[in-house]
Amino acid sequence: MLAVHLNHEQFMHKAIQQALKVPNCPFGAVLVEATTGVVFAEGYNRTSENPTYHGEIDVINKLAKVNPSPPWQSLILYTTAEPCPMCQAAIAWAGIPTVVYGSSIPFLKSLGWWQIDIRAQEIAAKVPFSPTVIIAGILEKECNALFEAV
Repeated sequence: MLAVHLNHEQFMHKAIQQALKVPNCPFGAVLVEATTGVVFAEGYNRTSENPTYHGEIDVINKLAKVNPSPPWQSLILYTTAEPCPMCQAAIAWAGIPTVVYGSSIPFLKSLGWWQIDIRAQEIAAKVPFSPTVIIAGILEKECNALFEAV
């Protein structure tokens, strides 16, 4: 369920604000209700605490902690960088139908960031039980600048 009336840039700015909380690892994420634009949760990379706590995992866990039955199927996940395979799989297991990201995995790799060379769309294509629309390159220059600054 993609709400075309939402301003993706507005919510990507929120993800960027989350990323700025960890400037050395600027992966920020926001979960937004697709039809209303209500922000359900915000998160950022916390791999200094746990190597699996990427921004997407943090935001999913934050929402699950405060809401035992969130409307996963009506949410959009905004993230400063393309979800890695672990994060895209978590998005599928949660049933989140739309992902919007800024920086791509190939771009991050070009800067020397550790990345598993499997694109989010490749993971999404292998998940028949939870279809995901992936929208790339929203505020790409701004997101890229976060990673170039490290």
